[in-house]
Amino acid sequence: MINEFLQSILIIFGVSGLIIYILGKIKIPPIVGFLIAGTIIGPYGMALIRDPHEVEIIAEIGVILLMFTIGIEFSIPKLISLKKEVFLLGTLQVVITIVAITFISQFALNVDFNNAIFYGFIVALSSTAIVMKLLADRGELNTPHGKICLGILLFQDLCVVPLMLFTQMLSGKGGGYYNFFTVILKAFVILSIVFVFSRIAVPYILHEVVKTKSRELFIIVTISICIGTALFTSKLGLSLALGAFLAGVVISESEYSAQVVSDILPFKETFAGIFFISVGMLLNLEFIKNNLFQELVLVGNIFLIKAFIIILISYIFIHSLKISLKSAFSLSQIGEFSFILAFTGKTAGLLDDYAYQSFISASVITMLFTPLIIRYSPSFIDRFVHMNLFKYLERAGKIKESDVIVKKSNHVIIIGFGLNGRNLARVLKETKIPYTILELNPDTVRKMRKKGEPIYYGDGTSPEILHKLGLKRAKVLVIAISDPNATRRIVQIAKADNPKIHIIVRTRFVSEMEELRKLGADEVIPEEFETSLEIFARVLHLFGVPRNNILQMIETIRQEGYEILRLPELPRTRAGIECVIFEGLDMDSFLIEKNSWLAGHSLKSLDLRHKAKVTVIAVQRGQETILNPPADFILKEGDIIIYVGHKKQLIEALNFFQKAQNK
Repeated sequence: MINEFLQSILIIFGVSGLIIYILGKIKIPPIVGFLIAGTIIGPYGMALIRDPHEVEIIAEIGVILLMFTIGIEFSIPKLISLKKEVFLLGTLQVVITIVAITFISQFALNVDFNNAIFYGFIVALSSTAIVMKLLADRGELNTPHGKICLGILLFQDLCVVPLMLFTQMLSGKGGGYYNFFTVILKAFVILSIVFVFSRIAVPYILHEVVKTKSRELFIIVTISICIGTALFTSKLGLSLALGAFLAGVVISESEYSAQVVSDILPFKETFAGIFFISVGMLLNLEFIKNNLFQELVLVGNIFLIKAFIIILISYIFIHSLKISLKSAFSLSQIGEFSFILAFTGKTAGLLDDYAYQSFISASVITMLFTPLIIRYSPSFIDRFVHMNLFKYLERAGKIKESDVIVKKSNHVIIIGFGLNGRNLARVLKETKIPYTILELNPDTVRKMRKKGEPIYYGDGTSPEILHKLGLKRAKVLVIAISDPNATRRIVQIAKADNPKIHIIVRTRFVSEMEELRKLGADEVIPEEFETSLEIFARVLHLFGVPRNNILQMIETIRQEGYEILRLPELPRTRAGIECVIFEGLDMDSFLIEKNSWLAGHSLKSLDLRHKAKVTVIAVQRGQETILNPPADFILKEGDIIIYVGHKKQLIEALNFFQKAQNK
């Protein structure tokens, strides 16, 4: 028995690894590889794994582990901040989809009313696992369409338990409304127990475990909480998957969540892979071959109906056709919870064998195409929304003719008003530099308008809107959004209309720098790059590398990339000096380079205490350290001045030294 199980695991990972490697060469997402691998090795493919029951067990394990990792990343504050997307758009999407599918199934397909409602249940849900992973990989979770997707998916996940209960009622086995409300009350009690458990028991248990300083015990206890919570909810009539998700939420709310994330999340890809492979195993190629036309029609209708509903509700409340289309394309597949509902419905008699297999096949196909749709749809959407037929929809609610900026010139245009945009606007306002802001979040626009910000609602990929912002008269364009495709298009438009404008782009990855520069961006600031610079700057400072050397190194890296890291060894102060503690003060250092204005001057003639407002405590000359040098001490090239002061004074001192250095 154990040999057969190990053989199955070996086949799963071996085949999926090979397929993902091959598809990676042509840049196909790994999720597609997992689904294809499952199809190949499953009972309906090459039958390397024959037992359907074994497949179901693997799928259940995959769902449990996957939902546990999703629960760890789940944040109650994030849910509250997305209340509009979750409770408004999420409610409308689920309800309207169920109503639409019920109507179509009953009147067009002549399906029994209860069965038609159940069809609506399984079509209404989208894949949290696929969409969240793809958007996270693309850095789009914080984009407007990413927030819509996240909100709707969260609401769908919350709906799973009520839909399971309604499924039992539709089959006539749920015991009526009394039983429904009884189970809802039971679910509420379970959630209350979980909440209390998360606030009291889990922190105490984890605290005691952490005191043992045993990582192995910590991981074992974490997994025990996952499985124990899942079994607890299962014994009370709810799903194992919901229990695993709640276990993740319990862990995420504890003070040790960061440690749990670091220990458990490295396995997330494996957990997700097992689930997606198990989904692929459900695809019956022979069934699809024999019912190809019907399956194509079903898949097409699922995509069209779900996409149309999401476009409709998103556009009504967001007023952006582009965001609505991106959200719709991301959420138009069938979700993993639908498989659980479908199996429950089949057991309850709401799906016959043909309908069940037809739904499973169509669902797997929608999931298989989702990664490709999310990857390649943005370019299509950009062209689509700029067609004359749809331009008026994209203009609705955006910059009006009365909002045209006609007086500003040599100003800064800020695209995106997130953290980076806000900080830049604050600095520009304090320095009296004219600026204007373009933002796609209507709530942000309304709020900031009341505070007097020159902010407008619109899409930066529209040439008309950029012209209204005074693109041809602007001096600097700063693009601080999380949409890579939109960023590239804005750069192209801006450089074509105003070749002299200086474009600064914030991006997520270093790999995107070269393409953006080719498109016309003058400066590209990748987040991971700047994070690495900040890290090494702090490390070098702790080891006594002079501040001006660190700043020069950072600037060179920004211009030339990581090649600068091959420079010869940098001078640094001796560790003993850096270990000196000055209460309430900070310490810094400065290297006197060749031809520096500082060389040849005494400390007295420089009058550093008054001009630079710092106190020199030492000068390092080669291997010798001169502590508390006298006023007539003459500085030379290669000396490192070590000085102390408050943080503001250190900045003033650095500016003083750099001005002197440049003389």
